[in-house]
Amino acid sequence: MDSIYEKLQTVVDRVDEINSLLSDPEVIADSKRFTDLSKELANLAPSAEAYLEYKKVTDALAEAHEMLGDADLGEIAKSEIDELTPKKSELEERMKILMLPKDPNDDKNIIFEIRGSEGGDEANIFAGDLFDMYRRYAESQGWKIDVIDDAPGTAGGFSQITFLVTGDSVYSKLKFEMGGHRVQRIPETESKGRVHTSLATVSVMPEFEETPGLTFDDIKNDVREDVFRSGGAGGQNVNKVSTGIRLTHEPSGLVVRMTEERTQYGNREKAQKLLVSRLYELEASKNESEYAEARKTGIGTGARGDKVRTYNYPQDRVTDHRLGENFALKPIMKGDMDKLISALVIADQTARLEEINND
Repeated sequence: MDSIYEKLQTVVDRVDEINSLLSDPEVIADSKRFTDLSKELANLAPSAEAYLEYKKVTDALAEAHEMLGDADLGEIAKSEIDELTPKKSELEERMKILMLPKDPNDDKNIIFEIRGSEGGDEANIFAGDLFDMYRRYAESQGWKIDVIDDAPGTAGGFSQITFLVTGDSVYSKLKFEMGGHRVQRIPETESKGRVHTSLATVSVMPEFEETPGLTFDDIKNDVREDVFRSGGAGGQNVNKVSTGIRLTHEPSGLVVRMTEERTQYGNREKAQKLLVSRLYELEASKNESEYAEARKTGIGTGARGDKVRTYNYPQDRVTDHRLGENFALKPIMKGDMDKLISALVIADQTARLEEINND
């Protein structure tokens, strides 16, 4: 623990430094620096507060042990030791978790994609149900959702929908959603009341302002651009002017469409960013050793083929297969996902702690 204490003292010193900088008029006038320092402070403050509380507890314990031999104060000292000892252990575990290496993508926004997979129309309908679930959860977190591209299913839902989720620490909470989501229920079109099993897949990509090792300039010679008229709401300009952008990365066959913005320029810029993020995800998914390491040091974020969760409607139950736990289905489908997501975060932290302790 000595090395952790040294790191935590460094964190406390940095928090003091940031608090001083945030009151500096020059820093206040520089909005970007002020914002960056404020974010850094928000990330470091929990660790600093835990360490300062730990120091108070250990100092009080030391004083209590010194008083044990005192005839008048011995009983009081013993009572304090009994109260403070478990608190000290609790703070030690909390500090270990707070000092776990942080995923560098945790603070990023995400590009979220849901696809109907196995099960035809029912899979597409369920993809729509999942989108509603995540939309409601995002609203509860104060996040914003912008649909980038969608392909409605013929019987409802979506064969594919891609959307951007922006807000505080989006990736840290939704990164464990990646994988296969299986549903077991009686479709509305089923005349004999039989339960069907269908599958929708979820992909979660951190949004990179600049993807590490890859920019659009690196791939632009391999990209074909098509311009088309956008459909949907947005006034007369939407249907009369070609503002939609379709980019095709010919070597990989990846295609992205963007119609969200009212201008060709805005859609082109977003489409380029989305294409680069998808190429980055494609390359990362090919790196099996990286994926294996993620599974080894945590619960993993999965791949599309992994069935991470089953939504069983007849039994009103959601089973997360990584946790081996069941949750009530109706609240989750309404976006009440805090309990489930917290359990996934804790499981990941526990797995990584065990890995460190076993080294």
